[in-house]
Amino acid sequence: MPADGGLLDWVPAGDRGAGLFLPSEYLVKPATERWERREAMRLRREVFCAEQGLFGRDDRDTADRSALLLVAVSCLSGMPEQVVGTVRLHESAPGEWQGSRLAVHRDYRRVAWLGSELIRLAVGTAHARGAWRFTAQVQAQNVPLFRRLHWHTLEEIELHGRPHHRMQANLAHYPPCKAAGFVSMPRRAA
Repeated sequence: MPADGGLLDWVPAGDRGAGLFLPSEYLVKPATERWERREAMRLRREVFCAEQGLFGRDDRDTADRSALLLVAVSCLSGMPEQVVGTVRLHESAPGEWQGSRLAVHRDYRRVAWLGSELIRLAVGTAHARGAWRFTAQVQAQNVPLFRRLHWHTLEEIELHGRPHHRMQANLAHYPPCKAAGFVSMPRRAA
């Protein structure tokens, strides 16, 4: 056992308050367990219904029936602990994929670039499955992030009473990803 009593995989949360800690790694992967899917849906309700008020009690729609759900899971001593991010992707027509419902828990938005990592896995996964186009309807405040990740605006639209951009990923920057996910280490977003 390490001299620190097994806490080598935890780092102080810094500005989150005294006595709080953040995991030292996150699994970014398809949701394969029932609890992961349940927690991803809870996180979406928390972000899109309670926090942003975009939907009433639930944000689920017909796309959820066929969508691949990805999650970012915080880990404690290498074991999955909590779903802290999610995104879904689905094929809307042959070769045309769409990402949506990107959500990161409020306490983790500036840690490990989880939103960027979920986007990278979503687009890479679709690319590996034959995507020649990957689009998303992005809330206006998130457009700068997507532009940094090699996306461009196709058109500006309004959804749920809020400004959005319909954007497309430059697939040349997203190699096909056939992996079952990857590990993301903590780092502070700018």
